[in-house]
Amino acid sequence: MSGADVIVIGGGPTGLTVAGDLARAGRRVVVLERRPARHPGSRAFLVMPRTLEVLDARGLADAVLATGATTSAVHLWSDAELRLDRLPTRFPHGLITPQAHVDAALEDYARRNGATVVRGMEAVELMQDAYGVTVAARPGDGGELRTWRARYAVAADGAHSSVRGLLGIGFPGKVVLSSVVLADVRPTAPPPAGQLTLGSTPDLFGFLAPYGDGWFRSMTWDRDRQLPDTAEVGDAEIGPVLNRAMGRDLGVTEIRWRSRFHAEERQIAQYRHGRVFLAGDAAHVHSPMGGQGMNTGIQDAANLAWKLDLALDGADDRILDTYHDERHPIGRRVILQSGAMMRAVTLHPRLARRARDLLSGRLLGTGAGDRIAGGFSGITLRYGRQRGDHPLVGTNASHVPLGTARLAELLRTPGFVLVRERGAGRPPAAIRQAERTDEGPALLVRPDGYVAWAGATADPGWAAVLGTWTAVTAAA
Repeated sequence: MSGADVIVIGGGPTGLTVAGDLARAGRRVVVLERRPARHPGSRAFLVMPRTLEVLDARGLADAVLATGATTSAVHLWSDAELRLDRLPTRFPHGLITPQAHVDAALEDYARRNGATVVRGMEAVELMQDAYGVTVAARPGDGGELRTWRARYAVAADGAHSSVRGLLGIGFPGKVVLSSVVLADVRPTAPPPAGQLTLGSTPDLFGFLAPYGDGWFRSMTWDRDRQLPDTAEVGDAEIGPVLNRAMGRDLGVTEIRWRSRFHAEERQIAQYRHGRVFLAGDAAHVHSPMGGQGMNTGIQDAANLAWKLDLALDGADDRILDTYHDERHPIGRRVILQSGAMMRAVTLHPRLARRARDLLSGRLLGTGAGDRIAGGFSGITLRYGRQRGDHPLVGTNASHVPLGTARLAELLRTPGFVLVRERGAGRPPAAIRQAERTDEGPALLVRPDGYVAWAGATADPGWAAVLGTWTAVTAAA
């Protein structure tokens, strides 16, 4: 039996983010991934601004940005457009790149910090007790069973999670869209450069995202051609559907990858089950509209990892409950907003489509459009706060202007950061401090970049809040 602090089941972007963060903090982490090698195909292709901030806080954003093309807007229908270039972030754009590039960067991050990634091993048994978790896994070739023991386990093993089955966890929900086709295509008459483009008729839709090298990720759906996921994808389901959706001939001449899938809306009731935590698609799945899946999983991981690190240090076990408290509502919101977009795209009655075109264009052109873009991008999503807390508690602090290093650079070293006005002096505790260059309040920033406390510079209240997160309990 091999030992670790945390076992991560699933070596996709969610699991690798958890593993990398914990290994960076000095924890012993083992990742068990059933695939023998990284999957060359990529369902996900859009990295949202908040996820770019998360990658930046791990020193990965620049390398990942170099693998694709950025886009500042998503053209939806008629004159409706979702703008990303007005967001308060260093990354006012989405990145279009195959998920494989993100996977590679995160696996390198995890391995470089000391995580052990074991490929070709599928978890087949999981038991937990008051002191830890035992996981048994078997190689894909049917070889000898291996066993690991750890204090905690994280299930990031996707929509068909084996851990959910082993624990008997329900996954309530339903199929909402069938026979969706993904492909990588090269059109001779593409849409405008640097733009995500969606087109639709009452009976079909097509979506194109440019990689920046002449190739595009496409997504197509035809109401009159509904086939099982296992059915072969024909050329007629890609180029001709795109042409009809966009209202012109795009000249698709090459197709290098294709896949068919169905979309579901599902979410588990509890993200924590004793010493086991579920994250990413193992916890929630939704419509592909809005490119939320990979992004939500990486952000789940960023929320969970630092809390596991504190618990391993002996902090109050109840801080681990805040993972569910904070991320479950976000997961629910993602399901609702991506579902709303899907239903708007696939509207069939012509009168309803005309109303959609008229009202959504006007709405997205107002301040409400920026709020919608902030939600889809993850930049303005926030966590709850207690009665009496400053309104900034729970908000993303990444845009706060600092005098020396950017906040993302400071967060590359695990721990909390105290942000105060210039000349405030050193804090009376061993905590990193940064000086802000504007007149905003003092902030205690969590390791995931969100505000834990805000108040006047002279107010020592931050120390009490820090203590609620980090204090070692008597039991420890």
